[in-house]
Amino acid sequence: MSFWSLFQAAAQVGGEILGDGAVMPSSLSLDTRTLEPGACFVALRAERDGHDFALQAVARGAAALLVDHPLDIDCPQLVVPDTLDALQRWGQARLAAVRPRLVAGVTGSVGKTSTKELLAAALGGWKTPGNRNNTLGLPEALATLPEGQDAAVLEMGMSTPGEIRRLTEIAPLDAGLVTLIGTAHAENFPKGQEGIAEAKGELVAGLNRGGIWAHPAADPWCRWIARQSWARHAEALPVGEGEPFGWEAVESLGAAGGAFRLRTPAGLVPIRLQLPGEHQLRNAALAAALAMRLGEAPEQVARRLGTVVPGAGRGRIHGLPGGGALLDETYNASPDSILACARALLGLPGGEALAVLGSMRELGTEAARIHRETGAVLRALGLTRLWAFGDFARDYADGFGPGATAFPDFEALRDDAAGLTAIPPGARILVKGSRYWRAERAVDWLLAR
Repeated sequence: MSFWSLFQAAAQVGGEILGDGAVMPSSLSLDTRTLEPGACFVALRAERDGHDFALQAVARGAAALLVDHPLDIDCPQLVVPDTLDALQRWGQARLAAVRPRLVAGVTGSVGKTSTKELLAAALGGWKTPGNRNNTLGLPEALATLPEGQDAAVLEMGMSTPGEIRRLTEIAPLDAGLVTLIGTAHAENFPKGQEGIAEAKGELVAGLNRGGIWAHPAADPWCRWIARQSWARHAEALPVGEGEPFGWEAVESLGAAGGAFRLRTPAGLVPIRLQLPGEHQLRNAALAAALAMRLGEAPEQVARRLGTVVPGAGRGRIHGLPGGGALLDETYNASPDSILACARALLGLPGGEALAVLGSMRELGTEAARIHRETGAVLRALGLTRLWAFGDFARDYADGFGPGATAFPDFEALRDDAAGLTAIPPGARILVKGSRYWRAERAVDWLLAR
């Protein structure tokens, strides 16, 4: 596996090299807390100036620095006018230089990361690690894209208009997948869901001419995207009821995952997943349909999908003493994802079904109403108890009704006698929340006790 030296990177992004230009970083890093030895530390100017952490990066093993002015540090440096621009150009150039036969992007209001994992498996391709899905993380990942890949699957997220457009400029796409158009980041879109659909649709607009993109046939906003003039250069592949590709015979296997039959123009293909929840079967059906439409053999797609396992915070199930189970969905939260995960919880073995939820973010002026409605639907689904924390915890609880308790923050949830210590043994527990509230702390507390 051959990555670029500072000399090679400078040829792509410009700038001046100080020190040994032959050094070959093993990766790029934007954060000293997660920097691995051998990385090139990128000193970005954001809320804090990354240049202030360069010495710390070297102490942690950085092999080189990408900076916008020379630093008095004994470490090779690539000095550029703008480190953000250089980061993005580095990732863009690396992809262009070692571009796989097929590059696909995944976006949507929920399920992006899981679906990226499923599509990468179905295609047998490389994938962006973790959730590196924004204008910083995507080029950071692409900068060390390995040579010789047949396919690459890139997660593309956004919180404001134009972000996915920029991502498709960095990484032009041959194919795409939109999981769902929901309400996440609604406060940033005055046009509401239409604005969100336009922003997600930037992935479709950014497809190379003749590209293909898959979407749930039942999603009206995905169908809206397909009708727009800026989407007509690409082929839409609706997946679902009444379409050549769809899914049927859905079966919950509890903690073991689920199974379904994928309907294709050539017949039915049985697929079994290790991911729990009917929403994951839908994601798998979308990934499988797109992979098969792109030429992958049905039997191979089915086998590969069966190897995908839940990641931390994304559907991982922990068995609990007394026969209960904890469903760790703590990475992030939106109304659609909370309800999908609650349905998955009900398919798990154990006692009463309950939830520990951090508040959601970026829902705009309707946030209180959305939290109340989410609480009410959780009650209607059959959950019996709710522990909520954060700035909209009271709204969650008001919607849920009797059996709900609200706390202002995690510390109160942890320390109050009516908080986590009151969760009954043997229960099925969903833990989820916005990234801001770090709901994984509740998972750690529960598993430790």
